[in-house]
Amino acid sequence: MSIKFKVIEKGQPGVAGGGEKKFYASAQSSGDMTLTKLTKSIEKVSTVSGADIRAVLYAMVDVMKDALADGQIVRLGDLGSLRISISSNGEDTADKVSAKSVKAARTIFTPGAELKNQLKNMKYEKA
Repeated sequence: MSIKFKVIEKGQPGVAGGGEKKFYASAQSSGDMTLTKLTKSIEKVSTVSGADIRAVLYAMVDVMKDALADGQIVRLGDLGSLRISISSNGEDTADKVSAKSVKAARTIFTPGAELKNQLKNMKYEKA
């Protein structure tokens, strides 16, 4: 299997009018793997029922949300890990930094070694 990509044109960031424009490859998705499809795929390669798989996946989301809210890194073995990252306003002194300084939070996924290695071996094909 190969990853399909399309060609997109981009200008220089921060330059009025885009400056010099260049062409880049941009990965193109081939669809979605929904929870239902994921459940059916797992069901085919295991002895676990679809209902049990869905129950575990939904419970995992709830447990991961709680762990992330507690400031923990959620390590998912070979899959990778999830952690919270925040961005904040810069303040003049350390004493002025408070919870009000926080502008946004996001969840960062770091793939495990197996997923990283897969990226190195992928084939690419122009769409």
